[in-house]
Amino acid sequence: MDHLTEKTLSTEEIFKGRIIDVQVDEVLLPDGKKGKREIVKHPGAVAVIALTPHDKLLLVRQFRKPLEKTIIEIPAGKLEKGEDPEESAKRELLEETGYECQTLAHVTSFYTAPGFSDELIHIYYTDTLKEAVEQQTDDDEFVEVIEVSLDKALKYVADGQICDAKTVFAVQYVQLKKEMRKNA
Repeated sequence: MDHLTEKTLSTEEIFKGRIIDVQVDEVLLPDGKKGKREIVKHPGAVAVIALTPHDKLLLVRQFRKPLEKTIIEIPAGKLEKGEDPEESAKRELLEETGYECQTLAHVTSFYTAPGFSDELIHIYYTDTLKEAVEQQTDDDEFVEVIEVSLDKALKYVADGQICDAKTVFAVQYVQLKKEMRKNA
């Protein structure tokens, strides 16, 4: 066992919701004292870095209530219970944008906020988009699909319209991929 490990002594369920659960754990700290940890349990998520045939980044504009503003993001969504992340990514891409993809490559997975949440997001990449159907978002989800150049996406990052970690990562990933192709 790692010398930094905190042993859980008890868990109190605070909230059980549709998207998240919240619990408070009492823990034994490495120095022998007790502490409390507020933890958000999340089923995980997926996101897709999608490039159109015209080398545009496929993004969605969506109002985010916790931020009280509309931001620009890559297509993304919550994993359903027992759902394979790659299948979830394909489903979310189709639902949010109306596009399907022929191939999908896993780029990375990372924890979004490990200080208080166990949410793990799986990031995928595709440049094999095919327009399939109209968006089929959830009943309480309203998004606007946009296609932007890498330069425009970088401007959105600079001016704060793109301000979430997964989308900032996506823009930097596309930029790096473009530079690597140029230098190959």
